[in-house]
Amino acid sequence: MIAVPIVALPHGEGLPLPAYATEGAAAVDLLAAVPDALVLPPGARARVPTGIAVAIPPGYEMQVRPRSGLALRRGVTCLNSPGTIDADYRGEVQVILINLGEEAVTIRRGERIAQLVLAPVSHIRWQPVADLPPTARGEGGFGHTGR
Repeated sequence: MIAVPIVALPHGEGLPLPAYATEGAAAVDLLAAVPDALVLPPGARARVPTGIAVAIPPGYEMQVRPRSGLALRRGVTCLNSPGTIDADYRGEVQVILINLGEEAVTIRRGERIAQLVLAPVSHIRWQPVADLPPTARGEGGFGHTGR
């Protein structure tokens, strides 16, 4: 368990902090901190506030991911998924939702809209070389295996 400082912003007042829905859950649920119901017509996208800001420990990131039930039942998912929140960001956690369904969807205050995962980050130190070591796959890319 890693302690992560969190601030409930004024427009998130009264909403519970993000929590794990079950003991084995990998992510906490993010809630919509909208003052009024938000209607997403088909094809529309919106930046939805969560009413929280966090201080992610160095060496970690938070990933914003879609909720499978919201996607399956209502056709709503997250753009830029997974969305990365860097350890040095201190602003509000927000979620970019898009309605890929055929009907308008209403997002209400306190509704679970996305998931948030804390994940370790490795930083890269580039090592310039003249050639890369060979592999059986080589340069075969998109669909080259025929599967």
